Amino acid sequence: MKTRPFGKHPFNCSEIGFGAWAIGGSWGAQDDATSLAALHRALDLGCNFIDTAAGYGNGRSEKLIAETLRARAAAGKVGKVFVATKTPPDAGIWPPSPYCIADERYSEKYLRENIATRLANLGADKLDLLQLHTWTRAWNRNPTPFKVLRRLQKEGLVGLVGISTPEHDQNGVIDLMRGGWVDSVQVIYNIFEQEPAAELLDVAKECGVGVIVRVAFDEGVLTGKFTADTKFPVDDFRANYFAGDRLARAVVRADKIKKDLVGTGYTMPQAALKFVLSHPAVTTVIPGIRNPAQAEANCAVSDLPAMPPALLAKLHHHNWRRAFWYAGK
Repeated sequence: MKTRPFGKHPFNCSEIGFGAWAIGGSWGAQDDATSLAALHRALDLGCNFIDTAAGYGNGRSEKLIAETLRARAAAGKVGKVFVATKTPPDAGIWPPSPYCIADERYSEKYLRENIATRLANLGADKLDLLQLHTWTRAWNRNPTPFKVLRRLQKEGLVGLVGISTPEHDQNGVIDLMRGGWVDSVQVIYNIFEQEPAAELLDVAKECGVGVIVRVAFDEGVLTGKFTADTKFPVDDFRANYFAGDRLARAVVRADKIKKDLVGTGYTMPQAALKFVLSHPAVTTVIPGIRNPAQAEANCAVSDLPAMPPALLAKLHHHNWRRAFWYAGK
């Protein structure tokens, strides 16, 4: 497993991290024994970064991670594992609108109480990285939640602080990076969603901000395993994400990528991850991992040679400006 600096911070992070949403729920049936086995396998293979959130099973994901780390410590496996979690805004619309008030959605009282829960779930005295789970550009001129988080850093409750970008205004975090408010950003970046390469990623590198890439597989369609007839359980997040004709449209485009990969030696999942890692600003990519086989397949991508420039240029042509994907066509 190759590692990369976590921005300007003293931590060498595995290129492949563990995305822990699915082990918390919302992605179909998942049993805890399989989740624990997946975590152990990924860590045994050199993964040292896990990303979770309050909303991943209402703490279930965090508790499974804590159980895994306790078991490893008891077994004498003492290598540092960096755990990033996220705090959502207090009750209200998601994502926050320009009319929401930062001090209401991320008040100091709320942040302190939520962080206390995160610490309890993870069995920790200090969070390695606390990310705000979404944001609105309207708060950039007076980012009071980050002022609170910087105080909590000084108190020793939080290590690094970061932000997970709002899906349709990812560039809204650029001013936060330039202002020194965040130590990391978590962004959507994949073969379809390439907009971060226009500016966001370069700014992160210039500012020494760690970059965590989520949705590298575009919720699975970039693995090449879906067809237009694929069905998801009603309680599966993807049933909504791919509602209507969205899945069919995405599969058509994914099939075009498959054609470009013929003869390259890359599978679709390998190409999806290697594409993300080809950008020098990226610190780690966090594919969702649900079982040991996925842990093995994803972690192995780090050991593959760098993607050839000619193939990378070809994949740039699959940039898909979907605009408001969640709201319709």
